Amino acid sequence: MAVLRMSTEELSRVETLMHVVSGRMTVTEAARLMSVSRRHAHRLLTRYLDDGSSGLLSRRRGRPSNRRLDDAIRDQIVALVRTHYYDFGPTLAAEYLAERHDLRISREKLRQMMIEAGIWKDRQARRPRPYQPRYRRDCRGELIQIDGSKHWWFEDRGPQCTLLVYIDDATSELMHLRMVESESTFAYMEATRAYIERHGKPVAFYSDKHSVFRNAKASAARGDGMTHFGRALDALNIEIICANSPQAKGRVERANATLQDRLVKAMRLEGISSIEDANAFLDSYMARHNERFARPAFDARDLHRPLAPHDDLRSIMVWREQRTVTAALTLHYNKAMFILEPNDVSLDLARKRVAVCEYPDGRLEIEHEGHVLPYRQFDKMRQVNQPAIVENKHLDAALLLARQMQAIMPHHRKRNNDAPARRDQPMHMFQAFAALILEPDDHSFLCSRLKPAEMRQPAS
Repeated sequence: MAVLRMSTEELSRVETLMHVVSGRMTVTEAARLMSVSRRHAHRLLTRYLDDGSSGLLSRRRGRPSNRRLDDAIRDQIVALVRTHYYDFGPTLAAEYLAERHDLRISREKLRQMMIEAGIWKDRQARRPRPYQPRYRRDCRGELIQIDGSKHWWFEDRGPQCTLLVYIDDATSELMHLRMVESESTFAYMEATRAYIERHGKPVAFYSDKHSVFRNAKASAARGDGMTHFGRALDALNIEIICANSPQAKGRVERANATLQDRLVKAMRLEGISSIEDANAFLDSYMARHNERFARPAFDARDLHRPLAPHDDLRSIMVWREQRTVTAALTLHYNKAMFILEPNDVSLDLARKRVAVCEYPDGRLEIEHEGHVLPYRQFDKMRQVNQPAIVENKHLDAALLLARQMQAIMPHHRKRNNDAPARRDQPMHMFQAFAALILEPDDHSFLCSRLKPAEMRQPAS
């Protein structure tokens, strides 16, 4: 017994023609029911009487379409797409094939050909992979998720800024909030120091792959691979873990979305429009937020640890780099020369390494084996500075600083003919501002233009 594969339409025609053969229906009525002409109905009836149900199968089944592209043309199109348009979508690739190669093909047909050739994936294959939820940590202080959320926190009442969020993974409790100009190393150092002074040292911080937390540059292979913030946490015996995706640190991501709704409205009702007022308001807001959203941990223990006797947050939370002292007791840092004052300690440091420590407030110290070395800065620059490389998250703050610099300093064609700045101009304010919003490598050019007049040395 043969098995026939028939479509729904063909099965319906078999049933209709059975009624015609039995006399319960005329050919005209059958033609109207099958939506064909009376002549074609007679043709179908003849096939049914001669061959049975198999006579109603489509004669085109198993045969290539009359509109099918020639194999040579299909191979040519696939070769062109694979060579020139491998990362194009079907719609864009079809447009360029018609424009540059005079090969006109529908985007749907090209999509099917690209899928068969393995160049394109259909929608089902391009679906994002599922991120299954994980259980919370058991204890408070075991894992603290941290992130910076850039947003119009003051709406139209103030500038766009960044909120640093510290949230406990076990309890969803907001542990610390701090409003800053931008997401930078010094901003995280200041916020983390305040966090540790208030709660103690957690077991680990959980963050994204921002350059503050992870060194992704090629130079990381030549050193220890740690950032300045990571080196500070290592000195405090705190682990830093970087998430592979935003979904992995969903606790803090969802908290950011909640804060962008509730905190913005709360500060609007309080009339807050500055970072200073916001930071003064955040503690009271955190208490209300935690009362509403925090939950108890599975384990009642708190894994925060107190500071050890040798833990000095002031000397740990700094930007620390090593420099070699020359025979003339000089060293270079951020495209500036520093001259060590001769004393019993510095006279023995020729050709030796010292540590240059830059603090979040803009202060700079030169240390060697626990000794702070006195120095003076020599401000003669022997080359033109290259433009600073500023990350996207620091761009707003860098532009604000540039506008303020342009407002107080005249423009000169030659950098060696700068007019001396007025002594009553608050230059130190801009130096500290640049240090807070930009990394040392980024703001060196900006800060070099803001030295007080008494620090400038005449060119020899």
